[in-house]
Amino acid sequence: MLRLHRVQPDAALWADRATYPDRLIFHTPEWLRFVAESQRAEPLLATVTDAGQVVGHYTGLLSRRFGMRILGSPMAGWTTSYLGFNLRPDVPRRAALSALMPFAFGEAGAAHLEIRDRGLTAADLGGLGLRWDEAPTAVISLIPSEEDLFGAMASACRRNIRKAAKSGVTVEEVSATPAFADEFYDQLRDVFAKQNLVPTYSVERVRSLIRHLGPAGRVLLLRARDPEGRCIATAVLPWYHRTMYFWGGASYREHQNLRPNETLIWYALRWARSRGVTEFDFVGGNSYKSKYGTTEVPVPWARRSRSPLVAHLRDAAKQGFALKQRTVARLTAVR
Repeated sequence: MLRLHRVQPDAALWADRATYPDRLIFHTPEWLRFVAESQRAEPLLATVTDAGQVVGHYTGLLSRRFGMRILGSPMAGWTTSYLGFNLRPDVPRRAALSALMPFAFGEAGAAHLEIRDRGLTAADLGGLGLRWDEAPTAVISLIPSEEDLFGAMASACRRNIRKAAKSGVTVEEVSATPAFADEFYDQLRDVFAKQNLVPTYSVERVRSLIRHLGPAGRVLLLRARDPEGRCIATAVLPWYHRTMYFWGGASYREHQNLRPNETLIWYALRWARSRGVTEFDFVGGNSYKSKYGTTEVPVPWARRSRSPLVAHLRDAAKQGFALKQRTVARLTAVR
C-alpha cells in the first residue's frame, strides 16, 4: 500500500527528485517559486512510500478560495501544464493517485483537489470519486532529423516558413530581462483583442516567470524582427530535461502576413533538438497546431471535492472568470 508523507524541501530532496525519468520543469524549485509567487500559493511536497521505502514524489500547491484550502496539482489558470507525481517506472500511477486522496483531504486539509499528471490516463481515474475533463496536448517528437521534422509539417506551414525567410524575417535569442516581458505582453493584448478578449493574466506573471527561470537557463526567449528591424512576434519557451514547452507566443496582427509565428516555432524546434531535447509540447490541443506535424496525447484534468457545494463553487468560479474576461474586453474596447 502506497502512502504520502509531507516533507520540507532540502538539497537532498531536490537531488533525489531530479533522478526520476518522468521529471518535468514543473517539478523544479524554480518553477514552483514562480507559481507560488504568481498565485500566492504554498508549495506542498510529499514523498510516496511503499513499505517505508521512497518510490516517488508528489508536487502540489495550497491556496485559498472562498475561505477554503485548495490543493492544486495544478489548478486551471496557473499557466502550469502538469504536476502530479514522479514515480519509479514500476510504480502504478493509479495506486499513487489512490493514496493521494486520504492525504489531500486528511493531512493536507484540502476542501478541493485538482490534478493533471502527464502519466495519468482516463483508465487510471475510474472508481476514485473523481470528475475529469479531456485535456489533450499536441506534441512533436524531436528524435527525427531536421529534414524529417520539416517534411512532417503541412505544406502550407512549410511555405510560410520559406516566405518569412525570403521576406527578411529574422529570429534572435533574447536575454532574460523584464523588458522582454513588456514586449511580449503588448503583442499578447493584440492577439486577444482579435477575439474581443483580454489576456487571462497580467504582465507581472511573465516577468515572474523570466525572473525565476532565466538565471537557471531554463527558458528560451525569442524575438522575430521584420526587415526594418521592428519586433513583430515573440515566444516564451521553458525547457528542461527532455521537453520544451510552448508557454506563450504573440505577434502583432498587422505583421502576421510575414508569417513570424511559424518561423519562431521552427527556430525553437531546431534549437531544442540541437541540445538533446526529444519532445516539444504545445501545451494544449488546438487544431491550428496540427500543421506542425503534431501527435495528440490525452492528459485528463481530474478533480474531486469534499462536498458537492465545493464542486459547484469551483464550476461557478470558472464560468465567472470567463464572463469577467469578456466584460473587461468590451469595456476596454469602448474606451
